[in-house]
Amino acid sequence: MIDITERLAQLKARQLELTARMSFLDQELSEHGSPDWEDNATEHEDDETLEALGLAAQAELQMIDAALSRIEAGEYGFCVKCGVEILAARLDLLPATPFCRDCAQ
Repeated sequence: MIDITERLAQLKARQLELTARMSFLDQELSEHGSPDWEDNATEHEDDETLEALGLAAQAELQMIDAALSRIEAGEYGFCVKCGVEILAARLDLLPATPFCRDCAQ
């Protein structure tokens, strides 16, 4: 049986962590702009990495928001595709997953 209170706390903690990360990344991206051409090229490469990290965080936040909505609806822990209960071990690893192991493949 899934402890919804524990999952909710886990998802909200991760949500806060990702929100803080995105804020930091936004700040880092806005502070660049060296007048030196070589420094600017290096900053541009770094910016691409930061943007990729930001996009990954944004995607995970969307998954967390969806999981929180499923908790509110009483549907958390069940595969959105086939309706079978998602194993607790899978939710331990991927608390925001909407799919059982079989449907995720």
